[in-house]
Amino acid sequence: MLFRPYKAIYIGDRRLPFTPGLIPANQDRLARNISRIIMGSLLTPEEIQKLAQKLLQTERIEAAIRWLLQLAFAQIQGEQEQKTAGILAAILRDLASESLPRLIKVWSREDTFLEAQVYQIFDQLLLDFKLTEAQARQLTDWLLRTVLTPDILRQATIDFLTDKNIEIIDTSLREKTSGTYWVVANLFGVKNSLTRLRAFCLEEREIANARLQELILTLEIRLKLRLWLQGLSLQNLPVSTVRQLRKSFHQTIRQYFQNKGAGLMEYIGESVDWDNLSVVILRRLQASQVLDSSLGVVSQELSLLLDRYLEKDLEKIISQVIPILAIDQVIIERVNNTSPRELERAIQGIVKNELQAIVNLGGVLGFLVGVAQSVILLLN
Repeated sequence: MLFRPYKAIYIGDRRLPFTPGLIPANQDRLARNISRIIMGSLLTPEEIQKLAQKLLQTERIEAAIRWLLQLAFAQIQGEQEQKTAGILAAILRDLASESLPRLIKVWSREDTFLEAQVYQIFDQLLLDFKLTEAQARQLTDWLLRTVLTPDILRQATIDFLTDKNIEIIDTSLREKTSGTYWVVANLFGVKNSLTRLRAFCLEEREIANARLQELILTLEIRLKLRLWLQGLSLQNLPVSTVRQLRKSFHQTIRQYFQNKGAGLMEYIGESVDWDNLSVVILRRLQASQVLDSSLGVVSQELSLLLDRYLEKDLEKIISQVIPILAIDQVIIERVNNTSPRELERAIQGIVKNELQAIVNLGGVLGFLVGVAQSVILLLN
């Protein structure tokens, strides 16, 4: 009678008493009572919080995060590689073409823009830079072949020896020299000599170039220039000059980025093949041992961070999660959706011995009552 019949039995329009069984007839009320008992006594917020604390131990969180990271990197391979590469390429393209130009434009306005980095480059590279013998020889050959050719020197001499400059040189030598130089300057003068030199360079071009070439060879300009370049170093300059050069170097780079940095980054963003670059980066990440070894460190740090957050706000989170999960409604719906036959099997499986004991006890009590009534009747 507790379980059967499973459905109501009707004779005409009247339902037979005790049909269906007690539990099928009150299944909805039974579901609500079960839900209230579980949520009120078993799955209280405090118990759920304790269960969550056991589940969200640091070791378990770390293992879960590490598994998720490994799964994420595993998804990069195979069919997902091109899709991931496309996403990465879009991010890099936007970063180089849009974000970095705006950032550099704003950041370069500060006086300390790349100051430490530029000073470090200046100290480690430019300050210690020194030409080797081969480099000095190549630079000397290039200067004598391109910059200090006889024709260029001749033209520079002509440009320098203007009438005004010749007059200034002649006057200065007359007024500021002494001794033999004074005698030469005042008796003979240099004005005529410089004028004739200029005329010679203008009129006798080939001869002047030949004479200048002879002077370069005679004076060993090549050797002296090479030795000078080889011994050239910023370390030989005064400390104040080096500091000023370093400061000027930083200001030049800062002004360049301030004026042209955005355009430079936009050009880089448009010229770089980000699709191929992203594929190369992803494949390098897949084969990187550093990345694989860092997953443990990253997962550990994230687990510690999450543990500190949960330790602080776990109670608040649980109070918000319980209404969202609606565990009581889940229990009610699950019990209501269980058929009476399955419900009987479930209850029988839990309290089969107890229910059989009740049946046996009822039989014994019925037998005893019947015997007692029979005895009373016989005595009467």
